[in-house]
Amino acid sequence: MSESFYHEYKKERKLSGKTLMKAVPIDIRWHEGLPVFASESFLKAVSDEYGWLGGFDDSGQLLCILPFTIIKKLSFKFVRFRVETIPQVENFSVDEEKAFLNSCLDFFRSKKAHVIIPATTNSIFRTYPEGAIAAPYGTYIINLRQPEEVLWHNIERITRQNIKRAINLGVTVREAKEESQAAYELIRQTFKRSNLPFMSFGAFQKYMDGLGQHGLILKAEHQGLAQSYVVFAYSQYRAYAVYAGNSANMTPGANKLLYWEAIKLFKRLGVKDYDFVGVRINPEKGSKQDALSSFKKHFGGQLVQGYIWKCSLNPVKYRLYKLAARFRSGGDIVDAEKHKMADLKS
Repeated sequence: MSESFYHEYKKERKLSGKTLMKAVPIDIRWHEGLPVFASESFLKAVSDEYGWLGGFDDSGQLLCILPFTIIKKLSFKFVRFRVETIPQVENFSVDEEKAFLNSCLDFFRSKKAHVIIPATTNSIFRTYPEGAIAAPYGTYIINLRQPEEVLWHNIERITRQNIKRAINLGVTVREAKEESQAAYELIRQTFKRSNLPFMSFGAFQKYMDGLGQHGLILKAEHQGLAQSYVVFAYSQYRAYAVYAGNSANMTPGANKLLYWEAIKLFKRLGVKDYDFVGVRINPEKGSKQDALSSFKKHFGGQLVQGYIWKCSLNPVKYRLYKLAARFRSGGDIVDAEKHKMADLKS
């Protein structure tokens, strides 16, 4: 960046008294120590346009990275984040992240984007930019650097019993990336049972191709029949349990055994953390979301809370987006959860 930029930037910072940062496009330099969703092969597979934004302070130091994708549909240009802001220094503050996200809005407006839609559910932001609509969201993360016996002990007792029962019944777990069609069908059927849409098989295959060697499908089977498939995306940074599909008449404990085998596998591979990918905060007691949250919690992970958000960059296109989301599924995830923001502030 130019010397004149820094001069004006420092002046603006001094006058405003606020934390200011600048979001600037930077080269993609992915490595195993970063989330796989930041890799160029993945970003290219799931979007029409993509890149990394770097967050610079007034000394020119890179403090954070935010990979982005832009999706073009009809006359719309949607921005979607596939992972949250990635700090590049220790003690990267929430105020600095908020200032960075504010600057990101300016960048996307310059790209003539219309709406920043909710990020994928593995993306838990610590904050959100001014003018955004946000909702609390979280995920359960397991530290895989613990000994295996500690990981096992941390699993809730009934879940451990379920895993042992599945083993006694003869359920086995194996890698099955070559069964992407069968995995897709079971995942799609599982989503359908919950009245949720799922991507086309073509999009699913592109997703897997984008992950390449960092994508994995595990299969739990019993007496030759598929009980559960789970798609994982991973690097040394973290393993994400992205999509899961279970048979309607699944052998008891089969999916829990699959997750336990996945945890052990990623630990052996030297992966640092295991992410169950997304839970709602304080879900209604007895709801499907409450049951899903409890299922993930019982594996002994730490609940990490943050936000999921969206933002209008073009008022007219944003109104059309809201109408389409409401028609398609009653609204997006931010619409469903934003009422909980009042609880956080009270």
